[in-house]
Amino acid sequence: MDRRHDLDWIRVFAFSLLVLYHVGMYYVSWDWHVKSPFASDTVEPLMLLSSPWRLGLLFLVSGAATAFLLERRPAGFLGVRSWRLLVPLLFGMLVVVTPQAYYEVVESRIPGGYHDGYLAFWGRYLAADPGFCDDDGCLDVPTWNHLWFVAYLWVYTVVLWSLLKLAPRVLPRVGAWLAPLLSGPGVLILPALLLAAARLLLVGRFESTHALVDDWYNHAQYLTLFLLGFLMARIAGFWNALQRLRWQSAVIALASYGFLVWYFFWSGYDDDPPATARMAQRVVWAFNQWASIAALLGFAAQLAPGDSPALRYLGQAVFPIYILHQTVIVVAAHNLQPLGLRPLIEGPLLVLLTFSASFLGYEVIRRVGWARPLFGLKRQLSPQSPLADVRRSAG
Repeated sequence: MDRRHDLDWIRVFAFSLLVLYHVGMYYVSWDWHVKSPFASDTVEPLMLLSSPWRLGLLFLVSGAATAFLLERRPAGFLGVRSWRLLVPLLFGMLVVVTPQAYYEVVESRIPGGYHDGYLAFWGRYLAADPGFCDDDGCLDVPTWNHLWFVAYLWVYTVVLWSLLKLAPRVLPRVGAWLAPLLSGPGVLILPALLLAAARLLLVGRFESTHALVDDWYNHAQYLTLFLLGFLMARIAGFWNALQRLRWQSAVIALASYGFLVWYFFWSGYDDDPPATARMAQRVVWAFNQWASIAALLGFAAQLAPGDSPALRYLGQAVFPIYILHQTVIVVAAHNLQPLGLRPLIEGPLLVLLTFSASFLGYEVIRRVGWARPLFGLKRQLSPQSPLADVRRSAG
């Protein structure tokens, strides 16, 4: 098979989940670009449900998709992949992401507020003005904000391509060694142990920055999952094991989630937990991360529909919508504030506005030839079937 349709559905699900998560970021106490006047810790346990695994899942699926893409089109692979990722990243940083930084400055970065207007800000943004500062520091511009995922995905693709070129036998040998280990109960244990080792060794030294150059814990987990997806893409035993053990994975995921909720919200440890509890939390976090990914992959293999017109449409739409969605959330959230809507009303409204505006944006983008590459799509509409066009779209 040229692709796994269950992974296509997982990709659609994971990117859709990002919309819900980023709407939630407006209402929690954690730092974000704009904040609701009603922000609190109320929904933070629900946010924690996907925090350990949602991005790791995307990197694993991206690694598997890269394996299929590289096998179908090895000649010029890196050039094509770079075009599909770096053009949207650059355009996103210069145009799409700018309103996020603008409203962050308007709401919090300038004592007394920022009043010079969007176009004046955009000029300073493009000029890398270092003057957007408050007591918490300065805003680095231009920025990639949520598009850090695209930058990391390109870097990991380059790492993978370099390994294949410089040491072509290494990754196949690693895959052959891993295949039997991950075709049985080891599929629930070995990846979790790798992720636990990364968290134990690195998370206390390298906080999550999404700045690429100093984000070593994130690289340890996300590059590992990306390479795992690549190595296991065509290993039937791996996917069969995930499907067989899906219920066991779900039990581990739910039990470990319960522990994490207790640890972060009910234990009373605050910022100074005992060292043993902190180490236990890091191990449990890693097992929750992998068990959740394994359960989702296993249930998707069992239950996900196959190819369909809906999947072809959503599969092509998901990357442009990902590029657009956070800017839509920030702009809509800020401009809804004067209405004073309570979160129970405003939150669902934000979700509806975000999906509606993002899909509308996609409908415009896909019809405009010059705009398509700016959002990771092939420049011209395919004269062949819609499925053929989807298979050429950004993975």
